[in-house]
Amino acid sequence: MNECKYQVSGMTCAACQAHVEKAVTKVPGVTSVNVSLLTNSMTVTGDVNAADVIHSVEEAGYGASVQDGTGKRTLSESEKLAAREEALKDKETPKLFRRLVLSLVWLVILMYLTMGHNMLGAPIPGFLHHNVIGLAITQMLIALIVIYINRAFFISGFKSLRHGSPNMDTLVALGSGISFGWSLYITYKLTVLITAGADFGTLFELYHHQLYYESAAMIPALITVGKTLESLSKGRTTDALKNLMKLAPKTAYVQRGDDFMEVGIDEVTLGDIFMVKPGESIPVDGTIIEGSTAIDESALTGESIPVDKEKGDHISAATMNTSGFIKAKATRIGEDTTFSQIIQMVSDASATKAPIARIADKVSGIFVPVVILIALFVGILWLVTGAPLSYALEKAISVLVISCPCALGLATPVAIMVGNGMGAKNGILFKTSEALENTGRTQIVALDKTGTITVGKPEVTDIITADGYTKEEFLNIAFSLEKLSEHPLAKAIVTYGEKKHCTAFDITDFNAVAGNGLSGNLRGVSHHAGSYNYISQMVNVPSKIKEKAEELSSMGKTPLFFEQQGKLLGMIAVADVIKDDSYTAVKELQNMGIEVVMLTGDNKRTAKAMGDLAGVDYVVAEVLPGEKEAIIRKLQERGKVAMVGDGINDAPALTKADTGIAIGAGSDVAIDCADVVLMNSKLTDVSAAIRLSRATLRCIHQNLFWAFAYNVILIPMAAGLYHSIQMNPMIGAAAMSISSFTVCMNALRLNLFSVHDATKDKKLKHPAEPVSSLDSINESGNNINESKGESTMTKEVKIQGMMCEHCEARVKKVLEGLEGVTAADVNKDTGAVLTLASDVSDDTIKAAIEDAGYTYLG
Repeated sequence: MNECKYQVSGMTCAACQAHVEKAVTKVPGVTSVNVSLLTNSMTVTGDVNAADVIHSVEEAGYGASVQDGTGKRTLSESEKLAAREEALKDKETPKLFRRLVLSLVWLVILMYLTMGHNMLGAPIPGFLHHNVIGLAITQMLIALIVIYINRAFFISGFKSLRHGSPNMDTLVALGSGISFGWSLYITYKLTVLITAGADFGTLFELYHHQLYYESAAMIPALITVGKTLESLSKGRTTDALKNLMKLAPKTAYVQRGDDFMEVGIDEVTLGDIFMVKPGESIPVDGTIIEGSTAIDESALTGESIPVDKEKGDHISAATMNTSGFIKAKATRIGEDTTFSQIIQMVSDASATKAPIARIADKVSGIFVPVVILIALFVGILWLVTGAPLSYALEKAISVLVISCPCALGLATPVAIMVGNGMGAKNGILFKTSEALENTGRTQIVALDKTGTITVGKPEVTDIITADGYTKEEFLNIAFSLEKLSEHPLAKAIVTYGEKKHCTAFDITDFNAVAGNGLSGNLRGVSHHAGSYNYISQMVNVPSKIKEKAEELSSMGKTPLFFEQQGKLLGMIAVADVIKDDSYTAVKELQNMGIEVVMLTGDNKRTAKAMGDLAGVDYVVAEVLPGEKEAIIRKLQERGKVAMVGDGINDAPALTKADTGIAIGAGSDVAIDCADVVLMNSKLTDVSAAIRLSRATLRCIHQNLFWAFAYNVILIPMAAGLYHSIQMNPMIGAAAMSISSFTVCMNALRLNLFSVHDATKDKKLKHPAEPVSSLDSINESGNNINESKGESTMTKEVKIQGMMCEHCEARVKKVLEGLEGVTAADVNKDTGAVLTLASDVSDDTIKAAIEDAGYTYLG
């Protein structure tokens, strides 16, 4: 299955887009076609030859060529970027502007003759005074010049009519052509009457009331005015993407031998060492190996405040080095860089079609033929009712030129393009137009706890000293002991100690006691650190501190105790803390009428404590990674669900949800499976994404309403059905030219939208179905295997020595690696519940647990 992109020429309206899609869909081997009127591009999926696709487009009356060299040689990333920039370049507006200026110059002369002289008595050359034939021929010649200037309408219009796929240009060509043809007939009639000796009054009546040369010229000229305005506004809808592309680095200073030299960006290879001076752009993704600096990442995340970076930190292409000199090692190059993937994502999203656009597409496909039939019917109807032929033609022409399929075709893509651009500007990437539309319809948001609601790594939260010791003294000893340990909880204490500039003492006879803690000698005095069960064997823990430890445990924190030769020094609590913006983000979602559910593998007590801190509506605790998808399925019975996650284990749930939202700092697998990517890794960007999607949907609805209402109201008016309002073809052409421009300008208003402004949030009209209790959600996790009709066994195992989530993860990995174990639900307080596909002996389980460094209790 191949995907190929094409540039399509000759499309002028939504009807053209529909005809191209219809023609290519008929080509054998094509499975899907997406045509964008906004970017004049087409994406074709299927096992099909490019030549066959191009031939089918040409047979339909349009032109096509393969884009970006697809199907030819492989292009470098800079060549692809240049091709994308070229595709987005506004080539149409300059041409239209030249046409417009020339048209208006000749139109002013024509209007001077027809209205200035005839209606206001403006002076004209003497040889034309009362010379109706001379005036008629002059008008005809000027009208011909204007028609020639705007010949593109006539070439495209009659060409598409010949191919049986009339478009907007057909309406313009027919309206102007019929006006010119009728006027030419009247001109010849005037010559016949003069030859027959008719009186001046008869000639004057025909000249003033039945010549429509000014209409024949005015129609294409006014449509060109509208097309120019439309082209200008369409060009602005891609500004965000074009500005992003301009940030692409072109060169890099790479180490070659002992020196650094400037090379083209395509010459950088994986593992190359490159340097970046202050004020320069980062050329490729890499890891800093020397120096420290502050990086402006606003191009990727929308955050204007520079981020401090030091040795070992990751840096991304197209971000700006604002202060220090750094050297880095290239880890991602070309199309693999974060920057290139963002551009690809935004480009692809703009090329896809939102589901809401399908209604307009269906209407656009039959719009022009229906309008031609209506115009024909109107003309015949007026003739039948006794109206003069000239009046009947005037009404038929008015119907032709006032009808506007362009507004219908542009209503959705211009809003989608601006919405995607605004998202990219703020670090919110929608992978498809469908994702942008669906995000705003979200009724339930399911949040993974670790790394999404919480920071994702343990931090020190509480420090309690025993009587007789100062906080500084206690921290210095704890810092010195934990500095020698590799345990994740130890690293949290070390990080905290470094921030507080603690003093590290020399520790001798250091020993890590697996599953319990550690020991060591400081100045010849023995010290121990670890869990309550471990330390309580050596010292008597005061009831006050023990009660505090139980309280902290109930909040999801892990208390670590420290003792010195039989005396308790104090306790340090470590936990994966809640992010600063999590509570605000949850409140913003709730204010939008969205229900917030937290998913976690923690026990119910710990999960409830974390849920209360975040302020979520429901907590689903003790969730195994494989159960998340089933919970999403259960939630979908109640409404549209968005799943927010960052880990590999979130991937199935992200795929299953109506909208998968990945945190940008998460795993590549999670990002690949998601529909929306948040580059900032801020939870408030979830509500911002929904807010932007809703604003874009509002804009699309407004555009579609205007496009349909315009045609529904003004076509009957042009037909003469409103007796109090009379409309001629020139007014109809002016109205048509304004219609598309209005749609584009309305979409551009999205550029003024503030995605983080929560003051105007409105609740959903259709919230999720209410849930009576958490049990109805939890059932999904308990009955996964049962719902599949499988027969399973479970076994409970008591384990001692686990102190934190990392211990749980280690035991889980070991147990799930045993043959016959399909899943292991591990809890540091209670042990593990094993789901078995076949019987596993107790000895096997015991050996696995003890090999991991923990105690098997049965």
